[in-house]
Formats: sequence, C-alpha cells, structure tokens
Amino acid sequence: MTTDRTAPAPDGYVQPQLDVPALTGLLDGEYAEVRDLVRTNLVTYASVLEEAEELGIDAFRERVRELVVAMAATGQTGMGFPKEYGGGGDVGASIAAFETLAYGDLSVLVKVGVQFGLFGGAILHLGTERHHDAYLPRLITGELMGCFAMTETGHGSNVQALGTVARYDAATGEFVITTEGEQARKDYIGNAARHGELAVVFAQLEVGGTSEGVHAFVVPIRVGGEPAPGVGIEDDGRKMGLNGVDNGRIRFDGVRVPREALLNRFADVTPDGVYESTIDNPDRRFFTMLGTLVQGRVSVGGAGVSASKVALAVATRYALRRRQFAAGSGGEEQLLLDYGLHQRRLLPLIARTYALHFAQDVVRGQLHDVFSGVEDDPQARRRLEARAAGTKALGTWHATRTIQECREACGGAGYLAVNRFAALKADSDIFTTFEGDNHVLLQLVAKGLLTDYASEFEDLDQLGMVRYVTNLAVETVIEKTSAHKLLERVRDLLPGGDEWDQEAGLLDSEYQLAMVRYREEHMLAGVARRLKSGIDRERDAGAVFSEVQDHVIAVAHAHVERLVLEAFVEKMRTLPEGGNKVALGLLCDLFALSTIEADRAWFMEHGRLTVQRSKAITREVNDLCSKIRPLAGDLVDAWGIPAEMLRAPDLVG
Repeated sequence: MTTDRTAPAPDGYVQPQLDVPALTGLLDGEYAEVRDLVRTNLVTYASVLEEAEELGIDAFRERVRELVVAMAATGQTGMGFPKEYGGGGDVGASIAAFETLAYGDLSVLVKVGVQFGLFGGAILHLGTERHHDAYLPRLITGELMGCFAMTETGHGSNVQALGTVARYDAATGEFVITTEGEQARKDYIGNAARHGELAVVFAQLEVGGTSEGVHAFVVPIRVGGEPAPGVGIEDDGRKMGLNGVDNGRIRFDGVRVPREALLNRFADVTPDGVYESTIDNPDRRFFTMLGTLVQGRVSVGGAGVSASKVALAVATRYALRRRQFAAGSGGEEQLLLDYGLHQRRLLPLIARTYALHFAQDVVRGQLHDVFSGVEDDPQARRRLEARAAGTKALGTWHATRTIQECREACGGAGYLAVNRFAALKADSDIFTTFEGDNHVLLQLVAKGLLTDYASEFEDLDQLGMVRYVTNLAVETVIEKTSAHKLLERVRDLLPGGDEWDQEAGLLDSEYQLAMVRYREEHMLAGVARRLKSGIDRERDAGAVFSEVQDHVIAVAHAHVERLVLEAFVEKMRTLPEGGNKVALGLLCDLFALSTIEADRAWFMEHGRLTVQRSKAITREVNDLCSKIRPLAGDLVDAWGIPAEMLRAPDLVG
C-alpha cells in the first residue's frame, strides 16, 4: 500500500489531535507492564541522580550496587532467565526493561547490563545445567556478583586473538589460566575493581599442546572479599563517565580451576584430556559461541535510543518555555521552538528517534524469536546478528549526536549538571564502542550483505570475504543480496521509465523507500566491483579490502537506514486511522526526507535527484517541521519518561 499524504492542499491541512496515553501504549507495546514496573523503580530511586554528583567514587559505587540488588528483588532485572531459576522466562521483556531503565542513571543501567546481561547471559547461554544450577539462582538476585572478562588491553574487537591462555592439566583435571604478558591482561572489566566474585574468562584453550581457540571459563576472582590466589586486580580509576561502575584490570598467574569450569554448551574436554565439540569447524564454533551473546548489542542499541529520548524531552520542553528576541517591534519575545532553525535542530532528531524506536522493536522481536526457539534456523541467527550490530551502531551514534545538539539547544542552562546533560554526555559516550566498536560492527553488517549469509559465513574473515565475493560475478552478488530487485521494479511503479522517481510524490512512502533501496544496492554493487577489480589485478586481498573499507562502511550504514525506514513505514501501515497515525506519518516523512536530504550529494551524483527536486525536498522538510512543531510537546511526552528523570527544573518547569 502506498501512503501518500500529498493530496490535501497546504491550506487544507488539519492539525491532528494526539491521544498521548494511546501513543505511549503503542510505543510500550506488549511490554507496557514491564516498562511501568521499571518506571516505578526509577521514581523510587530517583535520588541516585543527585547522589551521582554528591558522593565520592567509592560511595557511589556502593550505592549503585545497592540499587541493582534492590531492583533485582522486584523481578525487573531477571526477566530473561528461565523461570525455574527465579527468572521471568521472557527475553523480549528483559530487553524492554533495560531500554526503559536507560531513562535513569546510566551507571545503574550498565551495572545491570554487566551483572545480568553479560555475566549472567554468558553462564546461561554458554553453560549447561551444571553451571545453571550452581550460579543462576544467586546471580539473579544479585547475591553473587560477577564479571564478563573478554576484552584485553591489546585486543578488544579481535576476540579470536586474545592472549589469555587456559591449558588443560590432565594429571589434575584442571585448567590453568595464565595472563601471557601485559597486552593479555583483562581490561575495562565491569564489576572487577570492587564487587565481582566470579568472572567468565575468555581464553585460548590448549589441550595436549593443541590450541582449540577461544573458550569461556568460570573463574573465582575473589575469596572473602580479597583477590583469589594467583589473581591480580587493579582499579581502572576514574573514567569519562559511568563512575558508579567499578571497572578494573585482572591478571591470572597460573590460576587453577576444575575441568567443570569450562562453559561447555558447544565444546568440552574429557577427564583424560580429549577435546570434543558438536561443531567441527573452529571458526564456526567461535562465531556460534559469540552469537549467543548478541543480546548485549540489542540492549545497548535500545539504551542509546532511550538516552536520546531523555535529552530531546528536556530540550523540547525548554524550547516550549524559553523566549528569546521579539518577533516584531514591541512584541513579546518568541518561543525558541517557533524559530525555523530551532525546529530544524530538534524535530528531525525526534523523527529519527521514533524511527529507531520502531527499528529496535523489530530487532528485539527477532532476538526473542531466536532465543526462545521460535526461529530455529542458522540463517535467522545470522540475520539477527547483523541487524543487531547495525541497529546498535546507528542507535548509539544517534545518542551521541542528539545529546550534544540538545545540550547546545539549551545554552548555558544545558551546561549545568542539574539539567542532566553532563551525565548523559559523559555516561553514554562509551556506548559507541562497547559491545562492539560501531565501525567494526558495520563491517559485520557488510559481510552479511556481500556473502548473503552463505553457509561459509562464520568461516570468513575479511580476507575470506574478499575471496568469496571475487569468486562470484558482480551480478550474482547483487542478485543474491538484493532484497527488492529495485532496478527491475521501479520501471513499473510510475510512468516515466527509469525517470519515475523524478515524478513521484515526495511524501509517497514508496518513493522514499525506493530512494534508500537504490542507494544501498548501488553502493553494494560498487563494493563488489571494486573488490573484484582489485583481485583481478592480482593485488593482495588485504590491501584491496583496506582500500574499499570506507565504501564497505557506507553500504552497511545505507543498509541499516533502509531497515529503519522500512520498520517505520510498516508500523505506520498497521495503525488505525486517527490523529496519532497522522502525527506519526509526519514524523515518518520527516525521517525519510531528512535522511535523503543529508545524503543528497550522493543522490545527485548518481542521477536520482535533480537540483530542483533537491530544493523541493528541503522545502518539504521545513514544511514538515512547521506541522510537527505544535505536536512536539505531546510527542516527547508520549515516551513516558518519569518527570523525576528529567530533573531539569530550570528547563522543563
């Protein structure tokens, strides 16, 4: 169905009336009850926002730990764990709870993520019944605190090259965990500096002198509050933000753990030292193991969107109160949001936040289906991994940009700590690099596009991807990966042949979708051709990939933006007629056209935009901003952020 809102003349436009509670219900979706529980907890413990500024670092860390345990007692943090261990048995609910928790103090959020998402998630998804029975009941209550010890000083994104080693000693039936040099120390590990008793340690497994790749082990790091024998722990000290989280460094000097400490869902070692796995290929085994941890990326992406909502709610409310300069001689000074430039600064960001919210709904649903067994298909898991990576990248970059723009839009008042922006900026900045550096994550997205998630997907590193692509005809790459066969479809959409898009209505959702699909598929063809050209000239595959890396990131970014727009359009098509649908339609148009406008140089270079049409898009974006402006307050209120979380009395009243 084509949603065309160009029909009414400009002077016939009727401003929609928003039903804010109904819009909140739409946004909360099936997890409204879960989100309301989290909102209640946020209000109950709202004092943490002041305590973050008033307490010393040690006292604040203890306060954050107390709050995490208190929230765990309400069931909020354990929703993703099996019911038989005290959890809620609903992965989607756990993500929704985490997204909502991001309205509050982000140290509390990240402490929850480390304890229940990373540490608990690793034991749940990589371990078996013996680990679940031993750890999950106390872990879910917060009684047993733990760490996720993957990142090392010398290796973060390249997990396969970690330097920590776990050697199996068949004589004693133990693994010996050793830090092989300073670059192999575990670093930036949450819960390590103060509170963690156990760590899930990722290390190179050696059995009988043979390396079997990276595996995970449960290792005690504290006994009676002191470092365990052979374990060295340092405090990472103050950070840019998140100082309520006790990040630290861990070293292991011949630490012995029993054979049962191996998290053995995908591989095990027999007592006499024989390595066994149900997955023969070591690369596929590695990526299967990491794939079970995708929940963290989905969570962080959603948290980035929520942090954006807080910033926009404060900035929009301020813009609806603050006056500056008289509009005419002797008249009252004008509200900030009545200025076209201020609308341009905030309203496209609101539209993009709504778009990312609906895209997050899709990836959360996919995660729930894969982890609950509804989608038991390797292809579905690969698509989830790529979509989670891309949505996380765009969501967290959006947070960084939005928080900065909103701070500037609030002037000097925005610089005061009481008005939340100081904490939002400092605490969310790391979102762009933890749970995967965004640029590295977009390379994962591109790998999926270029290989169509082939059966060899897990086996392919960057060089393998280059070789895979260059063994196919470029046309085959496009045929395999194109979701829409755009070049064949567009000629039938509207009269005008290949020039159809010069005649389509700007507010036609099919036009908007076709533009972003064309960009993605054209970029994908360009990457494939450049890869193939380099190999055909017998150049080194690594050098070829390095030269096209910028193009690889661009096509991945374009792909995810297309997914985000599709999610928004599909949500629009399910809504009943009424004011809320009209308002969301305006936001959807604004997101689509501002996305095209932001990359109009590319569209003009590739013949999809004339100069005149480019100018028309800019006029339309301005017009959409003017139509959305009267709705702005209701649109940010619909996010349901508790007033106590805005904590900006000078800005929001």
